[in-house]
Amino acid sequence: MNSYHELPKVYSPSEFEDRIYKNWSEKGYFTPDVKNNAPHFSVVIPPPNVTGQLHMGHALDETLQDILVRYKRMQGFNTLWIPGTDHAGIATQIKVEEQLRVNEGLTRYDLGREKFLERVWDWKNKYGDRIISQLKKLGASCDWSRERFTMDEGCSRAVREVFVNLYDKGLIYRGYRIINWCPRCLTALSDAEVEYKDQPGNFWHIKYPIKGEDGYVEVATTRPETMFGDTAVAVNPDDEKTKHLIGKTLILPIVGREIPVIADDYVEIGFGTGCVKITPAHDPNDFLVGQRHDLEQIKVMNDDATMNGYAGKYEGMDRYACRKALVADLEAEGYLVKTEPHDHNVGVCYRCGTTVEPLTSDQWFVRMKPLAEPAIKAVEESDICFVPERFSKNYFNWMNNILDWCISRQLWWGHRIPAFYCDDCGEMTVSKEDITVCPKCGGKVHQDSDVLDTWFSSALWPFSTLGWPDTTEDLKKYYPTSVLVTGYDIITFWVSRMIFSGLEHMGEKPFSTVFIHGLVRDAQGRKMSKSLGNGIDPLEIIDKYGADALRYALATGNSPGNDMRFSDEKIEAARNFANKLWNASRFVRMNLTIDEIKLPEAEKLAMEDKWILDEFNKLVKNVTGALDKFEVGVALAAIYDFTWDIFCDWYIELTKSRLSEKDTEANNTAQNVIAYILTGTLKLLHPFIPFITEEIYQSLPHEDESIMISAYPEFDPSLSYEKDAEAMAKIIAAIKAIRARRNEMNVVPSRKAKVYIASKHTECFNSATEVFFKRLASASELEVADSFDGVIDADSAIQIITDSATIFLPLSDLVDTEKEIARLEAEHKKLLGEIERLEKKLSNEGFVAKAPAAVVDAEKAKLEKYRENLAGVLAALEKIKK
Repeated sequence: MNSYHELPKVYSPSEFEDRIYKNWSEKGYFTPDVKNNAPHFSVVIPPPNVTGQLHMGHALDETLQDILVRYKRMQGFNTLWIPGTDHAGIATQIKVEEQLRVNEGLTRYDLGREKFLERVWDWKNKYGDRIISQLKKLGASCDWSRERFTMDEGCSRAVREVFVNLYDKGLIYRGYRIINWCPRCLTALSDAEVEYKDQPGNFWHIKYPIKGEDGYVEVATTRPETMFGDTAVAVNPDDEKTKHLIGKTLILPIVGREIPVIADDYVEIGFGTGCVKITPAHDPNDFLVGQRHDLEQIKVMNDDATMNGYAGKYEGMDRYACRKALVADLEAEGYLVKTEPHDHNVGVCYRCGTTVEPLTSDQWFVRMKPLAEPAIKAVEESDICFVPERFSKNYFNWMNNILDWCISRQLWWGHRIPAFYCDDCGEMTVSKEDITVCPKCGGKVHQDSDVLDTWFSSALWPFSTLGWPDTTEDLKKYYPTSVLVTGYDIITFWVSRMIFSGLEHMGEKPFSTVFIHGLVRDAQGRKMSKSLGNGIDPLEIIDKYGADALRYALATGNSPGNDMRFSDEKIEAARNFANKLWNASRFVRMNLTIDEIKLPEAEKLAMEDKWILDEFNKLVKNVTGALDKFEVGVALAAIYDFTWDIFCDWYIELTKSRLSEKDTEANNTAQNVIAYILTGTLKLLHPFIPFITEEIYQSLPHEDESIMISAYPEFDPSLSYEKDAEAMAKIIAAIKAIRARRNEMNVVPSRKAKVYIASKHTECFNSATEVFFKRLASASELEVADSFDGVIDADSAIQIITDSATIFLPLSDLVDTEKEIARLEAEHKKLLGEIERLEKKLSNEGFVAKAPAAVVDAEKAKLEKYRENLAGVLAALEKIKK
């Protein structure tokens, strides 16, 4: 007997998952040797927010990455998976500010910048590791010795290096531009941080009187409260209907200020009234018109979207309260022509959902066109590939229409902009190092109070995590990374920025492949959200079913780029598969006496051995092919079918007779083959369900210290046994056909029947394979011939046809004739009674008239079914009485 440990009777993942992960970690299996000369495979984790807790989106993202990482590690690649977290500027600051308000009744301004940032760091140190520990619970095989944080010392140095380099090249500038402003978060937002939602609204048509005339022009607006900032009305110079107005002066209603009528091609001929109010400080298109015509920019709102002094008597009102009061006044004074209901696309803050206010502000920007061009080319020329390819359209659509990126945020938590202003001479200095005196006049300086957009540091993640701007061994070895795994929802936020950042600062792409996955939805296909209450906590799933079951459920049916539905049925199916694998492994383990696994020579292999080896060999080819194409769901489905149907349901049953023998060569062969197949299957499954495969692997004879550092199976031409596999497939088809027919006839497995097989395939059907039919098809004996014409009376036997044989089962062996006649006659009597009852019911005009149509139809269908059953019973009686 071998010395490997037995498996417990019951599969209980809580008994071993934490123990196994601790062992992997302590043994250093996750940490690659940078000096290893094997080809590298490197991945950077999309850094979850430091505020976050593991949700199903994270679980899917990390499961897919871990599958690829474990697969490549087992293939012998020098594999690095870098973990880390993002400081998540807005989200983290809001969370800490909320705690301050609720617990202490304070604002950040009460504490001041330095004290407030101390509180944020305290919060980060207390809660920041929470999601990391949760990733470990999932089984993520990241190199935790290389864990990074977007605001750690190295990443912060990389951010400053990039900022200064881009500034020196003229690619970062400070300017007064129209930006997206969140009145709740009180900060600027980049275009990628604005989501668009359909909202009901109105077009208000307003009269703007013409100075010195009785007439007026009519303008339509969805935001009348911005009219206090109007500095012109524009018309198209080629519009015959309105061009006579060019050069006239209008009187701004309520305000009384004079504004000109200007000519600009921006106004579309034939659209609306042909006259467009121009508010340069509150609309991106109007801002551009204002620049062309040198119009004044009048900002009429405060940062919290209340009206300022330019709004006159409406000062201090919220923008929507002002809108309501202003429209009422316009109507009262005769300026309102009409109100038209109008649904329109409104920009909202991605973080809090507040309607964004476009307004002019002094902000920092990245000049995007020079950076976007090489990034577009890299994907066009397939230097970087999207999987699925269709998502490159999202990328191109964003990059080809990209505007300059607003990177400054009016927050305290984040990378502070490295610009310093002299209090004496006003000189601005951008520096990689902090400065205290003005290099121009020696005066005292103060640093810009804004911080950088969170995505600015995330854009550098593939190389900042490897030690850049220093030329480290890690950077030389593992950059560019191999694949980025991420959701389609952050192609614009993150993927595009990493691509142009890598090309600009490293001179090389950041990764070769972008593997896009979809969202995890509930069983009904709805997005998981707090408002719907349909969120699923992955940690609860792990506690109840184990991490392997969660990973298996997430990988099942996964197809690149497509959303997936998560349901109780999926997780139950995953648990059932784990149980099936566990129980099959226990059976194998209990029948092993060998201490090492060594495949016997081909001549010692039985037909069923060659069949399973051939099937396994084909499986290896299919699985590696699917994983290489990121078809995770296809790969797992192939392993499932093999494990459940071929290995558990067939091969184990086919070998039981040899495994029960003592000290025979056949027994030794069966042991080695079944152990070889089980171990190989565990290796194929390991990237998907790492814990159970390790626990079972350790109970079997094995060479490697851990399954995760063993070699992934490879296709082996010497294990292709095509003829034997075809022969075994014919046997299995025959056994399945016999089982199916017996099942249709309700014949219990304990009732034996002689099996006659007419076939020319004597390599399949012979005395050597009789044992399979006896064990698996309830055969009393097997007789094989080319034909049984004239030997078997067709009326006294059941005939079954497969693609390679005609099978006969004597009726007398299958059925006790007297008992079967009695059963059929009783069924005949019962059916006649039911038919009579339903015919009377349906001939009752009162029932048919009063009962719901669905009830009447159901009764008619039932009657038809009984009549069909009666015909079947009569046919069976006629046949059996012959």
